[in-house]
Amino acid sequence: MENLWRLATAQDPNPEDYQGIEFWSNPERTGWLTKQGDYIKTWRRRWFILKQGKLLWFKDPTAAAAPSGVPRGVISVSDCVTVKGAEDVLRKPSAFELSTAHSTMFFVADSDKEKEDWINSIGRAIVQHSRSLADNEVVDYDSSRR
Repeated sequence: MENLWRLATAQDPNPEDYQGIEFWSNPERTGWLTKQGDYIKTWRRRWFILKQGKLLWFKDPTAAAAPSGVPRGVISVSDCVTVKGAEDVLRKPSAFELSTAHSTMFFVADSDKEKEDWINSIGRAIVQHSRSLADNEVVDYDSSRR
């Protein structure tokens, strides 16, 4: 039933969102998180992988263990604005949120340590990605002086 819903609502990620990322090999961070659904607000346990500025999730680790695996979802950290604890918002222990300019996603880790580790890893990835964007920007100050 869930697969029919995903097909009907076009929830599967675009392959271009994770093209070229070998998520099955040497990820920066992996682990179980419980994620609130985007449309149906139920909580589902998913296997998460953070690699190369992308946060990908799968139904389980076996779905992520091979190049043929297809993620259930992908978030680019370049779209993220904040990652912070959310126990007070959700009234759930070990909860955190990941916000973009347009939406907020909620997660629950298995422990407070796991929550802090995920927040730190995602936060580092956000900073690293913003630095790489800034390093690639070229500003031509002379062109504005005419």
